[in-house]
Amino acid sequence: MQSLWSLERPLVPVQDQDRGFPVRRVYCVGRNYVDHIREMREGDERDDPFFFQKPTDAVELDGARIPYPQSTHDFQFEGELVVAVGAKYRNGTPDTALECVYGYATGIDLTRRDLQKESVARSRPWEPGKSFDQSAPCGRIVPAETIGDIDGGDLTVSVNGDVRQRTRFELMIWSVPEIIAQISKAYTLQPGDLIFTGTPAGVGAIHPNDTVTVEITGLPSLTITIIDQQEES
Repeated sequence: MQSLWSLERPLVPVQDQDRGFPVRRVYCVGRNYVDHIREMREGDERDDPFFFQKPTDAVELDGARIPYPQSTHDFQFEGELVVAVGAKYRNGTPDTALECVYGYATGIDLTRRDLQKESVARSRPWEPGKSFDQSAPCGRIVPAETIGDIDGGDLTVSVNGDVRQRTRFELMIWSVPEIIAQISKAYTLQPGDLIFTGTPAGVGAIHPNDTVTVEITGLPSLTITIIDQQEES
């Protein structure tokens, strides 16, 4: 049995560095692209952003083999840009928000869609559909100073080589600085936090033996493979 005192934070690799990024918290933005809001037929397109969290140990790395999760019959992918926080930041504004950014990565918000829909219908929190084991794959982090303007980038998600999602970050309802500023009014951001910034239209179901790849301009790609529960055991 693993000792309580031997537990450590997950480490996400950082481009061209030996030391990884120790994950503290995982924040996710709900409904940040108009086409995805319309696709899901939920919420007002003018609503303020809202946030939910995933457990730290939900983080998985590039190349992960992820078992099809329990308690769902509708397991879906959502490709996203991830922001890695490198400095304490509280109650900020968009014009200063990027000062706390350490870097960026590709990410996937894995979702048990049927459980999420049930939560929405019953006005309950989204955790059953969102905050489960291995539900936050994250690619290698690239330090912000080597990227430049991330808002000008593109995101593409493929399943088994077929493109399912494609967008430009300029189409976000809330930009990266606005997202950071909004979160910082509710929580004190700290080094080690990851922020998943929302997904565009094109989400869909995945099954055992499916491979999901996320590509973002200027960042290393992220690929995961879904496996059967039996394979894990």
